[in-house]
Amino acid sequence: MDKFQNFVNLIKQLRSPDGCPWDREQTLETLKPHLLEETYEVLEAMDEGGDNLKSELGDLLLQIVFQSNISEEKNKFSINDVIDGISEKMIRRHPHVFMSKNMASNSSEVLINWERIKSEEKEHENRKSVLDGVPKNFPALLRAEKLQKKASKVGFDWLEIHGVIDKVEEEIQELRDEIILNDTKKAQEELGDLFFALVNLARHLNINPEICLNQASDKFDKRFRYVESHCDLKMSSLDVMDKLWEEAKK
Repeated sequence: MDKFQNFVNLIKQLRSPDGCPWDREQTLETLKPHLLEETYEVLEAMDEGGDNLKSELGDLLLQIVFQSNISEEKNKFSINDVIDGISEKMIRRHPHVFMSKNMASNSSEVLINWERIKSEEKEHENRKSVLDGVPKNFPALLRAEKLQKKASKVGFDWLEIHGVIDKVEEEIQELRDEIILNDTKKAQEELGDLFFALVNLARHLNINPEICLNQASDKFDKRFRYVESHCDLKMSSLDVMDKLWEEAKK
């Protein structure tokens, strides 16, 4: 705990009048892109494995302590309040651990209790829609998945996967129609509907769409680099690049 408090004090020093000019200028708003960047770097380090995760988690912790310090300066809350809040929440949402051991015997029951307790908490009491609580600034695929999951919990969902596949095919046809009509605005709308339907399909297959798309991007990255390393892109024809692409696939 001493190490953590020393780190908190270090951030306070950076924000002090005799501290760092850049750190003193930062606000919650200016730190938004840094928080997002550090989060994605943690995810990448998790995929790569190794010691890099330790460093990236430190960078993410910096953002949490930094923002808490700014909020403390505004007399809103401190890092201790943040810790107290999440500790109380974890105890409250785990009654099967901290109260009666009989309140949940498996992970499914844990999730049911979690959602029930969550819905009763003060911070959620003013929600008017079952879709409330899904941030609009979530990555698009994640937001679509979260909205669909919330609607599914109240029974608004396809009963079997063939209906989901039919919906994907329907959206593809509607996109084709707008492309033929050369209506870019409508095509954009239909393309969005297609993305949404594909996320729904991924959800019904228990596939994470973000991971799925990243895997496809990794595959493209690897194959294109093969093409790039075996020809002069500026001088080669599409036929040559296609042939190399097929080699890369093998």
